[in-house]
This record gives sequence, C-alpha cells and structure tokens, in this order.
Amino acid sequence: MKDGGDYPYEFSIVMPCLNEAETVGTCIQKARQFLRNHRVAGEVIVADNGSTDGSQVIARQMGARVVSVSAKGYGNALMGGIAAARGKYIIMGDADDSYDFANLDLFVKELRAGYDLVMGNRFKGGIKPGAMPWLHRYFGNPILSGIGRLFFRSPCDDFHCGLRGFSKDAITKLDLRTTGMEFASEMVVKATLHKMRITQVPTTLFPDGRSRAPYLRSWRDGWRHLRFLLIYSPRWLFLYPGLLLMLLGLIVMAWLLPGPRTVGNVTLDVHTLLYSAILIVVGFQAVNFAVFTKIFGITEGLLPEDPRLNRVFRVVNLEVGLVVGFGGILAGLIGSIYAFTHWGGRSFGPLDPTQTLRVIIPACLSLALGCQTVLSSFFLSVLGLGRRGSEARYEGC
Repeated sequence: MKDGGDYPYEFSIVMPCLNEAETVGTCIQKARQFLRNHRVAGEVIVADNGSTDGSQVIARQMGARVVSVSAKGYGNALMGGIAAARGKYIIMGDADDSYDFANLDLFVKELRAGYDLVMGNRFKGGIKPGAMPWLHRYFGNPILSGIGRLFFRSPCDDFHCGLRGFSKDAITKLDLRTTGMEFASEMVVKATLHKMRITQVPTTLFPDGRSRAPYLRSWRDGWRHLRFLLIYSPRWLFLYPGLLLMLLGLIVMAWLLPGPRTVGNVTLDVHTLLYSAILIVVGFQAVNFAVFTKIFGITEGLLPEDPRLNRVFRVVNLEVGLVVGFGGILAGLIGSIYAFTHWGGRSFGPLDPTQTLRVIIPACLSLALGCQTVLSSFFLSVLGLGRRGSEARYEGC
C-alpha cells in the first residue's frame, strides 16, 4: 500500500452523478473493491449535481463521500469533485456503470510512473455491442479526436473517454473552466498545451446500466466540443484561413493588374480585381483576430506562454507597426493622388474604369491595410498593458 505523501490518500475515485440511483451503487462497490483488493489507500467521491432520485443516500450507504455541487453541468460536477478530493491522484469516471471501476490497474501503474494525465482509449480497449451509438463510434469521436490531434498535436486517440486519471496538482494548475460536456476536451487540450506527460491505456466501454436515456445530446454536445477546439486554436480558426485568403487575393490581383484575362469564354477584369482586394482585406483581418485571440488567451491564463510569439514581439512592437501602417497609408495616398491627377488631366470628365480602377483599387487596398495596421498596433498595445507589471511582452503589433 502506498500513501499520497502530503495527501491523506494516494487515490481518489471521483464520479459525477445526476439521478444515477440505478447504477451508482454498483460503481461504488466496484471502486471500493479495487482499492481493497490492490491495497490502495484511497476514497470514493460522488460529486452529486442535484439528484432527486435518492442517489446521494445510496452513495453514502455504499461508503462513498458525497459532495454536493449546486452549479449545473458535467464540468461543474467534476470540478467540484476534484476540488474536494483528498488523493494525490484522481481517477474520474461516469456513474452509469459503463466503465469497470474494478479494473483500474493500468491507470494506477501509469500515474505512479509519473504521468500527469492517463487517458482511457475505448477504441483500443473495446466497445461492447450497444455501448456507443454508431454516429459517435464511427463519426463523432474519430473526427473530433482527429481534429484535436491535428490542432494541438495531442497524443490522445479518444478525446472523450469518460474514464481517465491524473495528478491533482497537475490538473489544478490547468485552471479548467468549462462547465459542460466540453470539460473533457478542455482537460486534454490544456494538458497538451502545457506539455504535461500524457499517455493512454486501453479501456473497455460497456452498455450503461440505466433504463433512461443518457443526458448526452449528439449534435449539441458535438458542436460544443468542436467550438471549444476552434476557439482554443486561433491558428486554425483565424490564422491559416486568413493567410490563405490573402495569398489567393494577392495572386489574383497580381494576375489582373496588367490587364483583363480570358479563361475559356470568360473574361476577368476590374470587377474580379475588386473582389481579390476584398479577399486580402478579409484575410488580413482574420490574421489580426488570430493574434488578438492568442494574446488575450495568454493574458487571461487560458493559453500557455508561446516562446515563438515572445520572440516575434521582441522585434515587432508598437513603433514598428505604426511605421508599417503609415507606410501603407502613404502608398495609398500616392496612388490616390496619381488617379486624381490623371482625372484632372481629362478635365474631370468621364474615365475608362478598366484603366483607372487598376490604380484606385490597389490604392484603396493600401489605405485600408495601413489604417488596420495602425489601429491593430494600438489595440495590441492596450492588450499588453495588463502584462507590464510582469514581463510586458506584448506591447504592440
């Protein structure tokens, strides 16, 4: 038997619960059996989220410690249970009897080996018939987990497995905040971004023992997970799409500036040139949003420090942004003056738009991008004000 060092217990097994009277007793029995059979100093905690079916009474009768969490939501229930846990390590799992709490050996082994987060993997451990809807098994979970691996380079293949173990100290440092089902994704994403030691072990998923329908709503909760992944990855939400739009707009603009182009029976002229300029403006704004979101996330503690961004802002500051921005404004003014002078040479009469717009559109684009750069530089400087008491890294563009 091992103790938890500064903690009264080595392990706490936490189960979120909302009206699980049919199954919570079985889950507690299995968990206590595991602790007893493997001589693990531990406790079982039921984080009750307002059950009205007597789940709390059953939990206490079975020897679990019941923690009442008034704030509704899966994430809230778990955060309440984690905060109340007195174990050095925590293993969390649903109280619907879909996971075998009597078989936690691999979680214990990996946590004792020093891993901060040990994820269950149902696709490697096995999914019993009827345990997971086909939409979740073949579409929702693989796609969302794949996006998580792509966006964050996470080693986890099953982002939404409800059975997982972690060090309480490590998970507390992550400052988890989501209150609903996306709590599962937040834990994996933040652990990955903070470069914690993560591993996964095979886990078997069984059909849950409840007679009622689960609380999970496929499309609603799937969207909440996807939304969270996008918000936490401004590169994929803003930066990459923005750079793609800017590149496409620049290519089309460079192609059409010399004159109209014919592709098959279609002639592309200044109208398409105008749309290419709009693509550049929208793309530039998206790139700005990526930077804003990243810095705001770091400032608010939602994202970890980014050494690459720190290096960029040692060179690119408010003054540099102002110089670049006013340079763009100056170029736009020069182009506008040239167009105005050309119009004056025609006694301010009618002009050939296919010629004049080839000057006016780039000039207006330069003015717009220059103004956006100046305003963005000041805004980023404002975002950096809150950090000046510490390291003051983000002071400008």
